[in-house]
Amino acid sequence: MDVKNAFLHGDLKEEIYISLPPGMVVTPSSEVCRLRQYLYGLKQASHVWFDKFCSTLPVFHFTQSQFDSSLLFYKTFTGIVLLLIYVNDIVITGFDIAFLTQLQQHLKASFHMKDHGPLQYFLGLQVQFTLTGTLLHQHKYTEEVILLAGLQLGNFILTLLEVNLKIHQEKDDLLSDPSLYRQLVKSLNYLTITCPDISFVMQQISQFMQAPWNLHLAVVCRIIQYLKGTSTRGLFFPKESSL
Repeated sequence: MDVKNAFLHGDLKEEIYISLPPGMVVTPSSEVCRLRQYLYGLKQASHVWFDKFCSTLPVFHFTQSQFDSSLLFYKTFTGIVLLLIYVNDIVITGFDIAFLTQLQQHLKASFHMKDHGPLQYFLGLQVQFTLTGTLLHQHKYTEEVILLAGLQLGNFILTLLEVNLKIHQEKDDLLSDPSLYRQLVKSLNYLTITCPDISFVMQQISQFMQAPWNLHLAVVCRIIQYLKGTSTRGLFFPKESSL
């Protein structure tokens, strides 16, 4: 599920003024607007929205996880119910179907919600349910990283690193613009969720974010070429070990 215009649901607690948006002309020109609701971009907007969301759930007696504040759980007589929220995106799962239905109805009554049905895509993660279990992968996200690197026409390779290659820091041959390198490394780090085999190489290459040079970029491009040959992979959870 997701909440439409999530930040607008937050209760405004301060007096906040903004300059007039482009296109609005008033006299005198020194006038400003006083906000009636929080807007996207205000530093406190996300925190206030999360508090607002949590304030609607006490009736369901959810407990906030100690390891991730955005994960809420509740134990019923038939099992456990999990609710995960990221800004305006919400994933709900559990064994108690009656409780889940009641929770969905409550959320729809509290906010402008959209129900996307069974989980298929969430923050770059794709979920496929089969007769034998659940497949978690990032095929679409991988294609976006390949496109970002400009390697969509290149060939794939079978190994992550060249034999005996030592990744180290050099003073010469620095990248003139390291922004693409940094963006690719951040994107690849997110891919380790479903491609744990690149975790060690990513740990090595992430040490040179401050001053990368051409060898480091070449290693990153090789990792992406490797992923092109493994784009059909993911994490598979057999049915007996699912939730």
